[in-house]
Amino acid sequence: MSRLLVHVEGQTEEDFINEVLGPHLWAYGYTQVSARLLGNARLRSRRAGIKAWTTVRKDILNHLKEDAECLSSMMVDYYGLPQSGPRAWPGRAPAAKFAFPKKARSVENALLADVCTHMDVGFNPSRFIPYVMMHEFEALLFSDCDRFSRGIARPDLVSAFQEIRNAFGSPEEINDCTPPSKRIKKLMLEYQKPLLGTLAVLEIGLDAIRRECPHFQSWLTRLESWEVGA
Repeated sequence: MSRLLVHVEGQTEEDFINEVLGPHLWAYGYTQVSARLLGNARLRSRRAGIKAWTTVRKDILNHLKEDAECLSSMMVDYYGLPQSGPRAWPGRAPAAKFAFPKKARSVENALLADVCTHMDVGFNPSRFIPYVMMHEFEALLFSDCDRFSRGIARPDLVSAFQEIRNAFGSPEEINDCTPPSKRIKKLMLEYQKPLLGTLAVLEIGLDAIRRECPHFQSWLTRLESWEVGA
C-alpha cells in the first residue's frame, strides 16, 4: 500500500501536503502522496465553516472503497469542527470536557470508529489515520520563529513571534481566544495565508515542527511507520 490521500481544510494545508509532506514520505516508500480539499472547500463561503461530517465521511468512504491499496488521512482544525446539529463531527462535543492533551486524540478516535462502522466487514482500520490539529495551521509556524520570520521576508518580526511562542507550552497550544493567523496579521497586515504560510513552512522544515509539536510528531511517525505495500 503506497498511496496516501490527505483530506484537508484549506489551500495552505493542501500546499503543505503536496510540497512538504509528500516529498518527505517518498523516502519511506510511498509512490503517491496528495491532498484533497474537504467537500469542495474551494466553493464554500469562508463564513460557512467546515463541511458537515456526513459530507466529509462520504468522500473518505468513497476513496477507501474505490482504492483498496490506499491509505487515507486528514488534516483539520479542532476548533473549527461543528459540535452539534446535523453538521456535527463525531467526538467533538464530548472532547470539550477533556484536558488539552486528550482533546484532539479523542476526536480522532471517534472519527476512526465512525468510518469503521460504515466500511465493509474486513476493513483494515489502520488504513485511515485522522489528524486533528488543535488550532489552525499557522500555529505550526511558531516551531522556529527565526526561520518563520526569514521565510516570510520579515526578520524584524522574530522577537515578536518568539514572544508569542514563549507564552505557550508548545506551538500547538497557541490560541487563547486569538487564532495564530490573527496574531500574525496583527504584526504583518500584508500576511497572505496560502502563499506566505507555504514559504514559511518550507523554510522551517519538518524536523523543527515535529520537535516542537508532539501531536504532529505522533501523526507523522504513524505515516512513516506504515508498511507500504502491505
